[in-house]
Amino acid sequence: MNDRNDGRDERDEYEEREEHGERDGELYDGLLEEELRQAATILDPVPAELRRIAVDAFALRDLDVRVAELTFDSLVDAIPVRGETDPPRMLTFESDGVTVDVEVTADGLIGQLLPPGPAGIEVLSGPRAHARLTADDMGRFTGAAPPAGPFALRLRTGREVVVTEWLRA
Repeated sequence: MNDRNDGRDERDEYEEREEHGERDGELYDGLLEEELRQAATILDPVPAELRRIAVDAFALRDLDVRVAELTFDSLVDAIPVRGETDPPRMLTFESDGVTVDVEVTADGLIGQLLPPGPAGIEVLSGPRAHARLTADDMGRFTGAAPPAGPFALRLRTGREVVVTEWLRA
C-alpha cells in the first residue's frame, strides 16, 4: 500500500507514469516524423510532373464535377506587347458549354462566366478553399490574388459543379 493518504496505490501511479511516458513518446515520434519529412523533401523531392499529376487527380476526387480545361493562357498563347512590363495573365477554361475567363494580376483575380449567371466560386489551393467568391447575375467576379502555389477554381452554378485545371499564378 502507498504511504500517502490520497487514496491512490502504486498501481495507479505506475499507470499514470506509463501514460505520461506514452505521450512523451508520441511527441518524440511526431518530431522525428517531421524531421524525416524535411530530410526527404531536401534529399529526394517529388518530381514536378508527379506533383502535377497528383494535383490533377485531387481535382477529380468528386466524380460529379466537370473539369474545365485550359484553352488559352497568355503566358503561352499571347503575342507580347511592346512596352508592357508586367501584363496580366489571361486564362480561359472551357467545359461543355461553360467558359471561365480569368485575369490574374498581383492585385487579384477578375473573371467572367459564360453563359452569364450567379455562381459560388472557391479558389482552391489544396484540400481547402483559399478564398470564396461570388459571381453576380452577369457572371462577373473579383477576388484577392491566388496563392503562390498551384490553384484551381471550383464553380457552383445551380446544380452544376465545374473545376478548372490546376496551375500556378
